[in-house]
Amino acid sequence: MTHFTATVIAAHGRHYLGQIDGKLLHCVTRGKKSDVAVGDRVQVKQTSPDQGVIEAIDERKTLLFRSDQYKSKLLAANVTHMFIVVATEPGFSDDLVSRALIAAEAAGVKPHIILNKTDVAELLPKARERVALYAKLGYPLHEVSVRAAPDNVCAMLQPLLQGQTSIFIGQSGMGKSSLINLLVPDAEIATREISAALDTGKHTTTFTRLYAIDEETSVIDSPGFQEFGLYHLSEGMLERAFVEFAPHLGKCKFYNCHHLNEPACAVLDAVKAGEIAQIRHDLYRQLVHEASQTIGY
Repeated sequence: MTHFTATVIAAHGRHYLGQIDGKLLHCVTRGKKSDVAVGDRVQVKQTSPDQGVIEAIDERKTLLFRSDQYKSKLLAANVTHMFIVVATEPGFSDDLVSRALIAAEAAGVKPHIILNKTDVAELLPKARERVALYAKLGYPLHEVSVRAAPDNVCAMLQPLLQGQTSIFIGQSGMGKSSLINLLVPDAEIATREISAALDTGKHTTTFTRLYAIDEETSVIDSPGFQEFGLYHLSEGMLERAFVEFAPHLGKCKFYNCHHLNEPACAVLDAVKAGEIAQIRHDLYRQLVHEASQTIGY
């Protein structure tokens, strides 16, 4: 039997699509437990011309999760950049954006925010006001209009993608699919091939998939989701993932301060002083609460 190193480019249930030198191999894992993610480099034993068994996962550089109180779900592996797509319309969720930023920080992935549909002039000031919070925290913000200025989008984003593995996430309706189709030549054709190989039928948008642009550059498109659970993050991971907390950590009266209700807490003092946005501390409080609610981890 032939052995290969493959890149996992799509996952549907416990079925995976491995890419080897441009060829696709339908792969399964041994046993019932499956912890393979899109973006993984895996060792595959070929069992037929178009099928194989995943025998091992190579060491990962990064791993992105989503989770609820019952289980965690692998989103993608070996990602270097995350692009969070929001738009002037429809309205986007600040909660989702912040949670995605926290997930990226916790995983060691560099996050960016893309504000799409900037051609909707009457809604642009309000959208800019909302994303200003994240720009102020130091996150790169890119304003684009896929519809009105596609050439500008490519000129702005392609240099950022080059040599990276970038995941695009966002709620439905933000224009993420149009953006992917613009940045990835033949993305729609590739999606049809992946769907046929995994036999997913019309459910093409419910699975995460990777497009290799060249040998060093990949783009991962993830399903439009409305919530981003972070139940898997510990309190220590959370406080470090809020970048604006960093100057204040270690300055609280109590060494084991939770930054929730304690006296002489440097983080709470910074919230009172306006150095940390109340909306961000509220999210921290919510995430700490969620992390204490996990069942069955």
